[in-house]
Parts: sequence; C-alpha cells; structure tokens
Amino acid sequence: MSDIAIKLENISKRYRLGLVGTNTLRGDLQAWWYRMRGLEDPTLRIGEENRLDKAGGDYIWALRDINLDVKQGEILGIIGKNGAGKSTLLKLLSRVTGPTTGQIKVNGRIASLLEVGTGFHPELTGRENIFLNGAILGMTKNDIRRKLDEIVDFAGVAKYLETPVKRYSSGMYVRLAFAVAAHLEPDILVVDEVLAVGDAEFQKKAIGKMKDVSKGGGRTVLFVSHNMGSIQKLCKKAVVLSQGKIVFFGQVDEAIDLYLSGNDTENVRGEIIVDNYIKLERTGTKRNGKIEKVSILNKKGKVSDTISINDNFTIQIEADLFDDFKNPEFGAVISNKKGERLHHFVSTWMTDFGKVKKGKVTVQIDIDSIQLYPSSYKISVWYRAYRTGSSDDFVENVLNLEIINSEKYKYIPFNDFKANGGVLKSAKWKLL
Repeated sequence: MSDIAIKLENISKRYRLGLVGTNTLRGDLQAWWYRMRGLEDPTLRIGEENRLDKAGGDYIWALRDINLDVKQGEILGIIGKNGAGKSTLLKLLSRVTGPTTGQIKVNGRIASLLEVGTGFHPELTGRENIFLNGAILGMTKNDIRRKLDEIVDFAGVAKYLETPVKRYSSGMYVRLAFAVAAHLEPDILVVDEVLAVGDAEFQKKAIGKMKDVSKGGGRTVLFVSHNMGSIQKLCKKAVVLSQGKIVFFGQVDEAIDLYLSGNDTENVRGEIIVDNYIKLERTGTKRNGKIEKVSILNKKGKVSDTISINDNFTIQIEADLFDDFKNPEFGAVISNKKGERLHHFVSTWMTDFGKVKKGKVTVQIDIDSIQLYPSSYKISVWYRAYRTGSSDDFVENVLNLEIINSEKYKYIPFNDFKANGGVLKSAKWKLL
C-alpha cells in the first residue's frame, strides 16, 4: 500500500427499508402491524406503492462488491446518475457510515466536503467555525491560525468573518467549507456535488486549488460531479457507478462517453418507440404511413439525449410507408423551453430520396456542430408522403435534447449567434 491512498475490497452497503419512517411512533406501529398480517400499509400516501414488495424484501443494496485502488496524488472523478451510489461511497470513505461487508484501507487523513455546511454550527461565526471544522479534521489550533488568512482570502468572506454562518448564503457556506478542507492539508480530499452551489468564478478557483493540492502536495482527490466539463478538466481517470456497481474504471474521456451514451444502465435515453407512448402530442392523417421510432445518436453513433456543445449528432427516424412514394418528406424541429422553434430540418429542402418502396424505412439527418447554448431542448418530427398537403404523422416534442458545456470548446459570443438560436455548420439527410 506504499503508493495506494485508498483501497476498497469487496465493499457493499445495505439499508433497511420501510420499517420506520412515518414520523410518529403510532404510525410506525400501525404500519408494522398491518404488514405482519399481510395487509396494505395504511400509512402510505394515496398512489404510493409499497417499496418492500417491489424490492423483494426489506433491504436495498446501495453498493455491491466495490473493488477499487486509488493511488496517491491521483484526482479521480466519480460519475453516475442520481441514485447510482456516489454519495454512499463517499460517506463510507469519510467514515460517516460503515460498510455492511468488505474492508476499507486508507493511507492518510481524509477531509470531506459532502453537503453544504457539513461540520459547521449555524450559531457560530465564520471564524469560530473555521477553528471548529479544523479541529474536526484533526488540525491543531496553531496549524489553523497559520492558515487562517489564506482560508479567509480564498473564501472571500473577510467582511462577514464575525457574522454567524446561519446568515450566510449557500454559496458562502460552500466557499468557506471548501477553503477550510482544502487549506488544512489533508492527505485525501473528498468533494461531493456541493461545488455546484458556488458561482462560476469560485468553481474555477476550486478546481485550480484541487489541482494544486494534487500536484503540489501529492495528495489524493476524489471528486463527484454531474458537470462533465469539470470532470474532464480536473481528472485523468474516472469511475462510472450504476445501480451500486462499478461499470467502468479508466480514462476520463471513455468514462464520460459511457455516461453520456446512457448505456451505463438498462434505461437507454434518447430513443422512443412512438406507439408505446399514448401521451405524446401526435397528429396527422396516417393515410400514407406513420413514424414508429425516433432516436438521437451522438458523434460515436450511440443512443444518447445528451450532446456536448459544438459536437455533431444525428436524429434518426424509422417509419412504415403504406405504399411506394417518390421523394417522401421527413422533417425535424428543435425548439427551446418556451416552445420557440430554433431549427428546421426538412428533407425535401436538402435532398431527393428518389423512389422509396413500401414498408419499413430509416432516414436520418446528420447535424454538424449546432452551437446551441447548454440547456434543454425539444425535438419534434414528421413524415408526409407528398410535399404538399397535410402530414401523415407529426409527433410534437417526441424527445428531449440536452446540450451541455464542454471544456474542449469555447462559447461563441452572443452577438455572433443568428436570430434562430445558433450557428449551424451543415446538415445532411440520408436514407439508410
């Protein structure tokens, strides 16, 4: 373990569900008595399902069979969807809770920043909480005094240092808590998603500080975030967690691609079989055909509803044509949250499919670098056999599209954006 900072061996964590939690002793006893008789829990809210039955027992495994070695001086990213087990893993490493099975070996002192205000007392001032938090992290009073000016300067709270922290904003809480944890020279720094509370300037400072902690002092950093740009900028390696298990451990770019593709779980995002969703806003005559499936493919050809800014991607439409047609029309529209249509892609404006035979067909529009600002968008699609006349099938807002920030590209100045919402380099339809 000379060069290993953290070693996890067969770590699992199990929680017991459903036995306590109605907020009253009477409610807990009533729920227990009904379950003992095999009856429905009367304390459940209307429409709420009994988790115990669906879980197949009284327990849920938050983590299963985690094996991991983290080297000293390494900055390791931990990514995964909500509920994947990221925070549970950090709590085990921070000794907030213990594993159900397995062994954790840690070489050095850990400083953790798991939640806003962790280790702070709301009635104490910022100065008093620095000394309190430092003591919790195992530092002496002299060590804290020596670092005090650096901590206050980094956090930017000098003006409020003698003010009780209960009056701080969540951003001030995080700045001060991170400053304490990072400046008291821990061997291992564990940081959860809390940095998302801070503003862009502070996040940049925090990432720079974590790099300095790792490179300058040879210390280890574990960093959890849903911001793939931050993960990519800070980490060389990353772990992808899904349903309590490690599904990937390796280079950060590969980890991010797996996470964004949606293939880290059985639930694939960015693809929909239209007939299976009766709540879709769907119009059209259905006289000459219908749309059956719509997919978003990332630059690697994998299904995903999350695309990095400036990356190329594909909208793929599968349809059933009821006859042979000459150059039938397919279309796609990207709209913003307000429902304003930003980009139209119409096949008959851009290409000629020629004669298309009856039956199942697949067409796609390859979109090269549509530089929309990071946000959520909607995709609508349509099909019609003839360029004039009503649509045979029009599906409104069939899929969500998430454009996210990427450290590989810079934002285009707002004034350079076209009125329709973005700069489009090229787009090309093709019949598969």
